[in-house]
Amino acid sequence: MSDDYYRILGVEKNAGPEEIKKAYRKLALRYHPDKNPGNREAEEKFKKINEAYAVLSDPEKRDQYNQFGSEAFSRRFSQQDIFRNFDLNMVFSEMGLGGFGRRFSTRRGAGHADPFGDLFSDFMGGGPGHSRVPSKGADLTHVLPVSLEEAYRGTEKTVLVSRGSQREEIRVKIPAGVTPGQKLRVAGKGRPHQGGGRSGDLIIRVEMKPHDLFSRVEDDVYIGKTISFSQAALGTVVPVETLEGETKRVRIPPGTQGSTKIRIKGYGFPKRDKSGRGDQYIRIAIEIPKKPTPEQVELIRKLSESGL
Repeated sequence: MSDDYYRILGVEKNAGPEEIKKAYRKLALRYHPDKNPGNREAEEKFKKINEAYAVLSDPEKRDQYNQFGSEAFSRRFSQQDIFRNFDLNMVFSEMGLGGFGRRFSTRRGAGHADPFGDLFSDFMGGGPGHSRVPSKGADLTHVLPVSLEEAYRGTEKTVLVSRGSQREEIRVKIPAGVTPGQKLRVAGKGRPHQGGGRSGDLIIRVEMKPHDLFSRVEDDVYIGKTISFSQAALGTVVPVETLEGETKRVRIPPGTQGSTKIRIKGYGFPKRDKSGRGDQYIRIAIEIPKKPTPEQVELIRKLSESGL
């Protein structure tokens, strides 16, 4: 069974970056081998803490982890994927942990001894004589247009990519609540490595298609509704479409003004890294007749005389 990174750091799934950073700092201080010399259990715990933080501190890796779950994530991503661009020395320096990070390097070279028995060598694919992470093929980037309905519900789509001399159809899972510009990684589906190493990854960048009825602001959905002056003044009930595919009957209260927003709670997008959903808002516009009939003109004149 794969490790639950949130459980390892002792945070909830909707924890923010600062909360995750604070939890990591506390655990890294407690289990750092400098404070636990010769304690293999503490070393293993320290490695797991760093693995969890390497994923949850990186928005793209965290998205993938949340999307696939711990089991599928561990099958798709190697330790080299997890620790790629994770500089332990820099992390410790940013957290004010002084010299703790000096002797730990995921890129060991001449003059950089590791007194803790190659603590991270099994993670980084190293060992005696290995000076760096093995190279891999180049990543490929593919822009994928997604409709609001697909982003709302989640879906699977097939993309056609050129991998070297081959063209390949690849299924991509689009998680519910995906945002414009979000990047999804498909491990091992980039360009093959010419020297026989691991293939690069396919990076899917989500592009949101415009919609005739709806617009999106973060996790909320907006739709416009035009009503007459009399409906705005007296109140009414109007049908309103939703991304769920159903029509809600929404009450417009008497005295509603133009540009009023009326909320339908919980009919927005699933919130990323949080529980719950956004809301749907109806923007009210009041229609003024361009060519009123003589009867309407007379009625409007009487309303004006009465102070309306």
